[in-house]
Amino acid sequence: MQWRKSSKSNSDGNCVEVATPPQVVMVRDSKDQAGPALTFSPTAWRAFVRHVPAC
Repeated sequence: MQWRKSSKSNSDGNCVEVATPPQVVMVRDSKDQAGPALTFSPTAWRAFVRHVPAC
């Protein structure tokens, strides 16, 4: 699975990574790559991103 770091991540380590295997969007904390990942449907992810303010 290919994870990519948010373009809004900063140098202090507060970052999220996103992967998009077929049919889902997965999000995890880049500092804890072995930890849990949240899983969203593509529709739910688009709704979430629409409501997050741009930095």
